[in-house]
Amino acid sequence: MGTVESYDTGAGRRYRVRYRTPDRKQTDKRGFRTKREAELYLATVEVSKATGEYIDPARSRTTIGELGPNWLAAKRTRLKPSSYKALEDAWRVYVAPGWGATTVPAVTYSDARAWVSQLSAGAAKTDRRDHIRSRGQGARPKSATVVIRAHGVLASVLDIAVRDRRISHNPARGIDNLPRKERKPHQYLTHAEIQRLATASGTHATLIYLAAYTGLRWGELTALRVRDVDALRRRLAVTESAVRVGAEIHVGSPKTHELRSVPYPEFLELPIAKLCEGKPRDALLFGGGLDYLQRPRASGKSRSWFVRALDDAGLERMTVHDLRHTAASLAISSGANVKAVQRMLGHASAAMTLDVHADLFDDDLDTVSASLNAARAASIAKA
Repeated sequence: MGTVESYDTGAGRRYRVRYRTPDRKQTDKRGFRTKREAELYLATVEVSKATGEYIDPARSRTTIGELGPNWLAAKRTRLKPSSYKALEDAWRVYVAPGWGATTVPAVTYSDARAWVSQLSAGAAKTDRRDHIRSRGQGARPKSATVVIRAHGVLASVLDIAVRDRRISHNPARGIDNLPRKERKPHQYLTHAEIQRLATASGTHATLIYLAAYTGLRWGELTALRVRDVDALRRRLAVTESAVRVGAEIHVGSPKTHELRSVPYPEFLELPIAKLCEGKPRDALLFGGGLDYLQRPRASGKSRSWFVRALDDAGLERMTVHDLRHTAASLAISSGANVKAVQRMLGHASAAMTLDVHADLFDDDLDTVSASLNAARAASIAKA
């Protein structure tokens, strides 16, 4: 057990608590105004030691700014460059400026909740505490994705503090005011619309067809090499993905790290063969064979070839990535089962395919209702 001792100061008598930490080191805490306060603190310390929840005050002086870089460094070894860049940006732009100088025990649920609200609303800080005011990020509201990611970074750093026994719990977890992501409606093209878009795309026609009929991501399409084409089986081996992060192209495994073989329709045999003509096996399928194609912009002052093609084809604005949804739609409408569509798209699971493209199965609800009605009628007729 520890001890409580009194001592005199210029402001009057104060009390000091002396105790040993779980590793048997002597330490103390002073400044208690009454003996009762000191005894209650000592009792709390002894209970926390007995339950394994003791927090060393010296270790809890660590700031968010000190823990964050180590957390990011660990993430860098596991994440793809594009995913890491998003987390690093959230840390650098939002979390470090707002919380970097704050010690981990000073973070409260209310402060974290207010920070999330202010990011969402883009409102200037009006809190009475200076360290809270400094967390303002301008008057422009941030998107739900940005806010959720920034909160996730703060909460994850505090998770490390909990595991290190710097704090007993994570005050940033369980916040109830995180914004909701609103999923925009998918755009699905018909066969005729794909034909018009491909024709309007000129030299990029084969790329459009492959995106719309295989569902490959842009990075997977532009990373295809001649050696990945199996003309006899009409298959494409998806083994790499080229993703632009900042000004650099990073080439790595596909998004889910799963290598896969994707079929392409027979009508694309000749166009793909023409892309392979005169190129060595290691050459890129699209473009000159050496440089990766840049993703066309879907908006902006200067119209990209893709935007011009959409306009010429009389189609609404969309992105190249939206053609993945068209591929899923066409595959499902042609009778492909969900597991096959999952493998084609490179989703981590069939459940993800169903979740992302649930709207494609709305018509099945009518079939369920009609089937139930027919089953009931047949049962009653037999009775």
